[in-house]
Amino acid sequence: MLEMVALAREKQAKSIIEKIEKRNMCGYYCATKEECADLVLSMIKEGSSVTWGGSMSLKDCEIPEKLSERGDCEVIDRALYGDNMQEYYLKAFTADYYLMGTNAITLDGELMNIDGNGNRVASLIFGPSKVIVLAGMNKVVTDRDEAYNRVRNMASPPNTIRLGKNTPCSATGKCGDCMSPDCICNQIVITRRSREKERIHVILVGEEIGF
Repeated sequence: MLEMVALAREKQAKSIIEKIEKRNMCGYYCATKEECADLVLSMIKEGSSVTWGGSMSLKDCEIPEKLSERGDCEVIDRALYGDNMQEYYLKAFTADYYLMGTNAITLDGELMNIDGNGNRVASLIFGPSKVIVLAGMNKVVTDRDEAYNRVRNMASPPNTIRLGKNTPCSATGKCGDCMSPDCICNQIVITRRSREKERIHVILVGEEIGF
């Protein structure tokens, strides 16, 4: 049964990748987290600068650790900036590579992302030379409406719990459409196409990664 599920995911990913590439982005499929990590590291050139947002998908693939072990890149580590996050956000715009997960990806190849500060979606839209997006097949949805529902009710609640936010969704596990000071749903961005060819690279992973 697991073999059939894996094959179905691969076939679905192939169809999505065709749609991604029509949107001026590059698409890839990796069956496992380990394959994904190897691919990401192969894409990042020696001596380049790289950074990332607070992505659980990257952590699930152990990419930050593997980049640190490789030791031949300038890692723009947000943890080193302390309370001066504005300096980090601006520095991230200058990175050669920005790594991130996505909150949802439609069968038609569109990305939907939600953000509290806006720095992650801002880097997706503009700035870093290359953006590498990781998407477990658990992030795949039918269309924009389903993507919106997934982002609000499946991605945001565990993220607010992880970040220690005081929001209705952290208490109930579902979106309360709140205006809380701790709200992390301030910016919702749909990426339907990349204007610059081969800037955005989307890696679909046959395992569940991230929220």
